[in-house]
Amino acid sequence: MTDSLKLHTGGQLVVDALLRQGTDTIFCVPGESYLDVLDALGAQQDRVRVVACRHEGAAAFMAEAHGKLTGEPGVCMVTRGPGATNASIGVHTAFQDSTPMILLIGQVARDMLERDAFQEIDYRRMFGPFVKWVAQIDDVARIPEFIARAFSVAMSGRPGPVVLALPEDMLIDSAFPTPVPRVEVPVSHPAPVALARLRALLVAAQRPLLLLGGPGWGTAGYNAIREFAERNGLPVASAFRRQDLFDNRHAQYVGEIGIGVNPELALALQEADLVIAVGTRLGEIVSSGYTLLQVPVPNQPLIHVLSSPEELGRVYQPTLKVLSGLDSFAVAAAALTPVDPMPWFSWTAKLRGNYLRYIAPSTPRGELDPAHVIQTLSAALAPDAILTNGAGNYSAWAHRYYQFSRLHTQLAPTSGAMGYGVPAAIAAKLKHPSRQVVCLAGDGCFLMTSQELATVRRHGLAIVFIVFNNGMYGTIRMHQESNYPGRPIGTDLFNPDFVLYAQSFGLHAERVEKTSDFPQALQRALAWDGSALIELKIDPEILTPRTTLSEIREKAVRSLA
Repeated sequence: MTDSLKLHTGGQLVVDALLRQGTDTIFCVPGESYLDVLDALGAQQDRVRVVACRHEGAAAFMAEAHGKLTGEPGVCMVTRGPGATNASIGVHTAFQDSTPMILLIGQVARDMLERDAFQEIDYRRMFGPFVKWVAQIDDVARIPEFIARAFSVAMSGRPGPVVLALPEDMLIDSAFPTPVPRVEVPVSHPAPVALARLRALLVAAQRPLLLLGGPGWGTAGYNAIREFAERNGLPVASAFRRQDLFDNRHAQYVGEIGIGVNPELALALQEADLVIAVGTRLGEIVSSGYTLLQVPVPNQPLIHVLSSPEELGRVYQPTLKVLSGLDSFAVAAAALTPVDPMPWFSWTAKLRGNYLRYIAPSTPRGELDPAHVIQTLSAALAPDAILTNGAGNYSAWAHRYYQFSRLHTQLAPTSGAMGYGVPAAIAAKLKHPSRQVVCLAGDGCFLMTSQELATVRRHGLAIVFIVFNNGMYGTIRMHQESNYPGRPIGTDLFNPDFVLYAQSFGLHAERVEKTSDFPQALQRALAWDGSALIELKIDPEILTPRTTLSEIREKAVRSLA
């Protein structure tokens, strides 16, 4: 009897459907609400890797990071109620970061619904505002249909998360399998009339700026957008935490427009007489609270290229809307007859000079200077090394001083979620075991997901974790001192001995207290046969790349006087 003539349980049908869509890794915390899926996975361990995590939030972050790296949905499985609520942070990050992701949740039995049963939640209402689609599969025979649709929705247009609830009694029902081919998402291409108008607007410009962001870039698009920029002599900026979309060492790269943007680059965006925004939604962070560009109609011509029609014109009404996949747009733009770049030759050179001055080695601050740490990393790591981080002031040094030179080498949440760096590093190393992976984390950020060092050891991964320890939630302290000087509350942290903590998981670990000691510590960590942790003792006064804690407080006091 062929497999297609055999009855399969719901759990087997879920696993069959995931395998047909190319899923090779599933991140989870096991739960009794989806035991039949786990059992079915046990029979497919030669085809799919199951990464059992220590917290659902970390599992969801790993799935999101997998989606960022591959462009295909990262898959996470959790149990009902507490498991789903814990995982919601990763779902929100996938939504804000436009990352394809699928969250499968074990649900209470169908005859228990609407009774406030043990750990029952209506996931349509819970996840509705921040997913692309949320549904519950009540009929076992429809599992292949729902899974295929989930992959299609997650990857189409503006990518994002999909949530499917799986009632536990449905998973032990049986049905004959319905083979569904792997989903192919249609790709939109720029209209010829739009490309012609783009070129005409470029001909008329004197101070153009190409701004790159968003998800969905592949190697073809990465190479083509560089060719387009080079052939037309365009200055290129990256959106917040999308710095790996253009070689930062290239003579036409001019910096990142995000939190703590170089003031000269922010001014350049306002002074530009043509902005070509490709992939970025021009959200709050990239626009500095919607102030760098006039809302709803910018003062300068704006060409906005996105793959999702509902995002075009959502906040800004551009001069030219281009609905297109990013790779297909880049390839088409590179094929256009180039324009004469001489009118903005000095403009590009000026912006590049501003950027180089902004990342130039600074005068060392304190015994251990974060700027010099990041510059050492940038020089020492391989070009294809993957750098991950979560949220916190420590990341400002990375965004300012680290120079990315390859696609898919930056994993960081544009949602601003803390705790992202550790699980993202795990996902990265599992996907690319031969590449260097380095996680940056503040002391507050690190302890939110550091239990996943157990997952690191379980899978024998070699990752370098660098913990910036200043004994506080630095970003919140910064805002407290700016608005309520001298009245901090809740931001001082008690920390473990991070070296002993890491060693308890079997990692190599050491503490660095001087800038001069970091290069050797980094080399030891990179050479270690396994994972390593470096704790950096940072003076709490060194709160941002630009100013100190005392200077922020004194400025606030003067403004209130």
